[in-house]
Amino acid sequence: MPESNALVPASEVVERLTLIDLCRICGSSAEWVIDLVEEGILEPEGETRTRWRFESTSITIVRKVQRLQADLRLNMPGVALVLSLVDENARLKRHLQLLEHDSRYPIRMPGPDE
Repeated sequence: MPESNALVPASEVVERLTLIDLCRICGSSAEWVIDLVEEGILEPEGETRTRWRFESTSITIVRKVQRLQADLRLNMPGVALVLSLVDENARLKRHLQLLEHDSRYPIRMPGPDE
């Protein structure tokens, strides 16, 4: 049977975004995105702003930040803290889930009546 010449599925293609691309897609200013980078919320590759390249996942992060600022009126340090806590919570949940399925670590969770 001949080798498959199928194209890579679109879901697997990851294109890097420039600062201008990210701003255009998310409807934000370059100064605001630069603030996200300075706060450590976004981590582009590249030495200078004109060479910055963002992962496509940056779009999701920017939209989360926009919602946090609109809904909770958080400043950048507050947003950074919330995102850090959300990531830590997800990491701990994954770890707990692994432990729950490992017979070496019996975990007893209290029921609703306890």
